[in-house]
Amino acid sequence: MNMATVAKRVVDTLGEMGVRYFFGIPGGNLTDYMEALRGSDTEFVLVSNEASAGFMAMVCGRLTGTPGACFGTFGPGATNLSTGVGCALLDRLPCIAFSDVASDAMLNRTMQMNIDHQALFAPITKWTTRLAPDRVTETLYRAMHVATSEVPGPVHIGLPAGVGCEPAGEEDARPEPPAGAPAPDAAALDRMVRIFSDAKKPVLAAGWTAVRAGAGPLLLRIAERAGAPIVLTPMAKGICPEDHACYAGVLNHALSDQVGLTHQQADLVVGVGFDPVEVNYEDWIPDVPVLHIDTVPADLDRDRYTLAGDVVGDLGQALRRLAEADLQKTDWDLDDLAGRRRKMFAQLAPPAGTFGPRAVLAGLREALPDDGIMACDVGAHLHLIGQQWRTPEPDCLLMTNGWSSMGFAIPAAIAAKLCRPEKRVCCVVGDGGFLMMAGEMATAMRLGVHVVFVLMTDGSLSLIRIKQGRKGYAEYGTPLHGEKYESAGSFFGVPVLPARDEPTYRKALTEAFDLDAPVIVEAFVDGREYDDLLLKGNR
Repeated sequence: MNMATVAKRVVDTLGEMGVRYFFGIPGGNLTDYMEALRGSDTEFVLVSNEASAGFMAMVCGRLTGTPGACFGTFGPGATNLSTGVGCALLDRLPCIAFSDVASDAMLNRTMQMNIDHQALFAPITKWTTRLAPDRVTETLYRAMHVATSEVPGPVHIGLPAGVGCEPAGEEDARPEPPAGAPAPDAAALDRMVRIFSDAKKPVLAAGWTAVRAGAGPLLLRIAERAGAPIVLTPMAKGICPEDHACYAGVLNHALSDQVGLTHQQADLVVGVGFDPVEVNYEDWIPDVPVLHIDTVPADLDRDRYTLAGDVVGDLGQALRRLAEADLQKTDWDLDDLAGRRRKMFAQLAPPAGTFGPRAVLAGLREALPDDGIMACDVGAHLHLIGQQWRTPEPDCLLMTNGWSSMGFAIPAAIAAKLCRPEKRVCCVVGDGGFLMMAGEMATAMRLGVHVVFVLMTDGSLSLIRIKQGRKGYAEYGTPLHGEKYESAGSFFGVPVLPARDEPTYRKALTEAFDLDAPVIVEAFVDGREYDDLLLKGNR
């Protein structure tokens, strides 16, 4: 009986684990794996930049629970891939990254394109290894378990040159998944209830870990019983409805000073799955104690602030204990909170007769169904989206706010459509981010995915321009286009619908969502609208 090759065993195991997509740009060493992928349950998706492969794989991990796979060849392919892999690390999403590595015989030799790939990926992954022919299945299952266990993230597997066509060893072990987060310490839970109950004005700060834990219902139950406000980190949007009586806003994004009018009154900050990878406690909390409830210990400057409690372990168990405690109403006035919320959203509404970033987002929110998915890029528009965009469920908004890489949104939207083909999917990207990933329009066209790419063209790296202005510096190095810039008719076959006013824009959106193919709606806006809304400070 013919023994399966290493490449065939890799592909079969990926399919067995439920990995649906393998994103990347093949090198010569990958051809054995490509042949095995052809006709398998795992589809190979060619991208235009390996960074996109990493972004797409991690979005698959978020939306399906099963990591996507991604690949970069020796040297430059791997370094490109590292941008997406690093994003998965700091955005806490699972993916399995493969790269070529030198054969055992050439491991310490000088050769074309070769670097120490394990050293490259070690700081940006949870685990990196080289594939051995006699441990293929065991290695891949371990990679899956490491990637998906708390805290989720990427793993890296090096594929030694030439090993793909070698026979795999006998069917090897499938290690069992590790146990979940441990139960919190009983004494810590008792202390948590006591600290919360003693506070007059506690504020609940929910982060990305709370979303991953599905903690929304318990969070709202605690807030409602105590009458306590909730602030969110940007990646936690959707865990609390924007019209909820306890909703106070998003930290560190547009009009964050308005959000600060609430949390600066607090006498206790309760971090619920609060991950400082988005914003550190020290960047926004008043000089009050912190009660941290999470799967990992608090990251806090304890020379400046008091850590009143550090409840570490299963988040659901901890919150359930707090929700079931005899909580009394706090001293917060929710009518005052509602007034601040109304004022903030009034400032975020587009002024009548204008066509700027706020009008673009308002029109898109009306056009996209509540269960639609929007992927947003990094830049000034992200800060506006973080506060303005109504997000019914967390998975309806995809952003990177840990790694914060420009160029994320386009590949993220494509991956979202692959994972959720029944959903309407759109993308909001500035012209800076679009320039980085314009090549993925060819990917979208080749795949035939119906994604509406909303390109907000303001001709500048607006967020950096604003930061220059706040320091009294001249605008330098931030303009993106020459004076004669005109909208293109298409990019790699994807049509472009330009809009310079609101009626034209809304008509373009209607047309774009009625199509069954990728389309770009290019909205020409004045980026100066951001200036009075962004970088306001949290206090």
